[in-house]
Amino acid sequence: MSQFARVGIIARLDNPKVLETVKKLLDYLSKKGIQPVLEENLSAMLPGVKVDIAPIKELGDNCDLAMVVGGDGSFLGAARAICNYDIPVLGINRGTLGFLTDISPTALKEELDPIFAGEYFEEKRFMIDAKITRNNKPSGEGNALNDIVLHPGKSARMIRFDMFIDDQFVMNQKSDGLIVATPTGSTAYALSAGGPIMLPKLDAIVLVPMHPHTLSNRPIVIDANAKIRIVVCDSNLTYPSVSCDGQLHITAAPGDEIHIARKEGGIRLIHPKNHDFYDVCRSKLGWQTGYTS
Repeated sequence: MSQFARVGIIARLDNPKVLETVKKLLDYLSKKGIQPVLEENLSAMLPGVKVDIAPIKELGDNCDLAMVVGGDGSFLGAARAICNYDIPVLGINRGTLGFLTDISPTALKEELDPIFAGEYFEEKRFMIDAKITRNNKPSGEGNALNDIVLHPGKSARMIRFDMFIDDQFVMNQKSDGLIVATPTGSTAYALSAGGPIMLPKLDAIVLVPMHPHTLSNRPIVIDANAKIRIVVCDSNLTYPSVSCDGQLHITAAPGDEIHIARKEGGIRLIHPKNHDFYDVCRSKLGWQTGYTS
């Protein structure tokens, strides 16, 4: 009998192919004798389906495993919603790249059978928190699995800010902003901005400047337990934005401080037993697949 008796299902809602995959998943779980629990917004898209329903933030209390049907964006949103619960997460890819969603929707049985038989690889991914303060008072907060980004928002102006790491002054920078990324996020926005790819098991964070006005500004890799403080300079004429995984947006003002640190806990990711990060990079990033001895 599977250790996953109750499985929460979260899905992207704007794609008919996703709903087709959810229906196939429900049929698969039913045949396995596993109880599905639909996220309540998803259940509204499937009238007539009689299964348990729960708000996304309560799935962690109701399930042994969460499954996300969609792309990496769907996975990131789900991860932030259930990050305070110690349940593993598995992704079925209905997006484009699918760095976080391993299972193919066309091979559900073949790829899920070993997992529900206990044959899988699990890894822990850490997340990061952002807390914005204004005049020493909280003005916004959020967390991210991929990255926290300071950017100009709708303005075309550069941002000037001071950066500190563990209360040590690092630099004053004028740029389009700064990407603070985990190893998970190193293959996302940070990569497109010239940051390095980091192995998921690394205990590190990368800081990637976005189009810095000084060409000598380069990405910096720091310890994952470091405390980052960004001070938006008073000289800025616009109000920049702080984005968490590109999904949660907080407006900052000149003089605000942005405190970024590792979040307690993390996300437990489940992969097929043959999961290979380098193979994922080859297939998703178009690396050359052949080699010669």
